[in-house]
Amino acid sequence: MTRTFALCSLLLLLVCSLHAQRTVEVGVSSGVTHYYGDLGNVDGPVQWNSMRPGMAITVRDFLNNKKRYVTRALNVESRFSWLRIGYNEVEPVMGHQGLDLPHWKRGLNFRNDLFGVSTHLVLNAYREPYQPLFKQKFFAYFYIGVGIFYGRPKADLFHGAQRLSNAYHYWEDGTIRNAPEGTPEAQIIDQDGTYETDLYSWVTEGSTAAGEGSTLERTSPWHVAIPLGMGIRYMVTRKISLGMEFSYLAFFTDKLDDVSDRYATYDELAETYPDDLERQLLARYISDPTGFGTDGTTGYRTSPRGNPELPDALSYLSLEISYKFKRRPGRRSFVSL
Repeated sequence: MTRTFALCSLLLLLVCSLHAQRTVEVGVSSGVTHYYGDLGNVDGPVQWNSMRPGMAITVRDFLNNKKRYVTRALNVESRFSWLRIGYNEVEPVMGHQGLDLPHWKRGLNFRNDLFGVSTHLVLNAYREPYQPLFKQKFFAYFYIGVGIFYGRPKADLFHGAQRLSNAYHYWEDGTIRNAPEGTPEAQIIDQDGTYETDLYSWVTEGSTAAGEGSTLERTSPWHVAIPLGMGIRYMVTRKISLGMEFSYLAFFTDKLDDVSDRYATYDELAETYPDDLERQLLARYISDPTGFGTDGTTGYRTSPRGNPELPDALSYLSLEISYKFKRRPGRRSFVSL
């Protein structure tokens, strides 16, 4: 209900604002994301090897300018984004690989392409409020908003089709092979880089709060976020500007990476996939790819899979070019300052 209300509010604001525009500015940006969540091998706040690409289209100047101000301190913008996040706990980082990586034996990985729309309230920080922007050249801005995103995390867990015979096998010596531990002539292989497993289609975790034996549920792909951002822009001409921006998106979910709580027990997976031993075995592997994370119980030998008290987030550092289009005066808007 909350997500539906947020989406409807965003669309209503966008429709009302379009009628008010005398000019509209469209910016196209490209940059890199960093992921903040339950996966990671770097001892610090930023997982430097989580860098992934992103793009966005931003439409500005939504507030009606009845008094024809030369510059505007407050404004509204809407943004349509594609932001890819991901992490692989067996990839080398900072000169470390194999068993030197803190979470190599957990061996989790994911990639999530987030498509979303957000609306921001923008504070423009001008040096001179009565001077046109194209004469000031540089100015800074800050914003806060709300957005809704769609994304389903996927994982690279099979060398080929999604069958147990194609699973990766993680050996005690820190290698990945094409056969179980101890198999003669087993070959060392690399992950193929194909994210073929839709993690939301499988049950991978149980709930620490609900306890063992609780009903296991799949996760919704719709996610609500609060975007915060700051940046600088340079006016090349009256209509063209270049910008650099850093934004941080705080989500209300801890499941962007499908890692949040404890491993699902073997009994829970048996109840979830009754009378289908093959799917039970696939679910065990998808939840715990290395086999080192859990023994199928909630006892002392099972390590936590994630931290449900830590919601996921991402940052987006980008460069943008924008162009201001003129429009004929529209009908008066309810959104005006």
